[in-house]
Amino acid sequence: MITVVGSLNMDLVVQTERIPRVGETVLGGEFNQIEGGKGGNQAVAAARLGGDVKMIGAVGQDDMGRQLLASLEKDEIDISRIKLSSEPSGMAMILVDAAGNNSITVVSGANFDINVDDIRQDEDLFARSSVVLAQLECPLDVVAEALSLAKEHDCLTVLNPAPAQALPAELLADVDILTPNETELELLSGMGTSSMEECTAAGEKLMASGVKSLIVTLGSRGCLYMEGDVAEHYPSYLVKMTDSTAAGDCFNGALVAALDNGSSIHDAIHFAMKASAISVTRAGAQPSLPTQEEMADFAAWYEERRLDKS
Repeated sequence: MITVVGSLNMDLVVQTERIPRVGETVLGGEFNQIEGGKGGNQAVAAARLGGDVKMIGAVGQDDMGRQLLASLEKDEIDISRIKLSSEPSGMAMILVDAAGNNSITVVSGANFDINVDDIRQDEDLFARSSVVLAQLECPLDVVAEALSLAKEHDCLTVLNPAPAQALPAELLADVDILTPNETELELLSGMGTSSMEECTAAGEKLMASGVKSLIVTLGSRGCLYMEGDVAEHYPSYLVKMTDSTAAGDCFNGALVAALDNGSSIHDAIHFAMKASAISVTRAGAQPSLPTQEEMADFAAWYEERRLDKS
């Protein structure tokens, strides 16, 4: 069983030719309101790929909150531990340019109304879980308590350190697998990440500080896995990108679904790379996340869409 501790946001998505510079106004195109939030996205990704998923988080008692909960239920995610807050539901304002790149501003709302006591009340959920997945769109002390409880109950813990922020050593000590992207790796390590060599050096610094396992997602450059003396690069499946909004969330959800299903870390990474390749070819956060059926036909799907196809 997988427990996801994290955020639930309504994504307000605007398609635009390019993301404006500071002080500039540009005309947008299509607008969509789509269920999202890093926690919600990762929970949905894991559930669609075969995971038995329970969600801990908070939404407002408003139309957006009701829509967010209904969406999770459609993917058979247990929402019984999601708090109904007096704060408004979280929102994310997302600009997506013609190349599929994005710029995101998050308004936390109810996501910051969850507290340590709420987490402790759900200890039975951690006791029944095999994997706990968290991000950083909820209060840091809530994330720390969740990871601590998870380790008390011998769960595998995965932390996606996004949005990027400095993390205390005692929190990192409770993380089995840390999954930053290159920007987050740069902040956590204080080192550059513009090349694979720099990413490896930055990863080595984090490993020396006590991080057990590290998976750095690098977009079109694939990902870097580090554990002990191992540093292994996994190339990406190159496809034409439509929208990268939930690619990292898809990777994390797929990773824990595979691990919970008994896959090795190497097989789980390959599985997550395939899932995220599908996600970037589709618009939106949760609408882009693939199903088990789609993953079963990945080889044929990729053969039709690979960028290096002659």
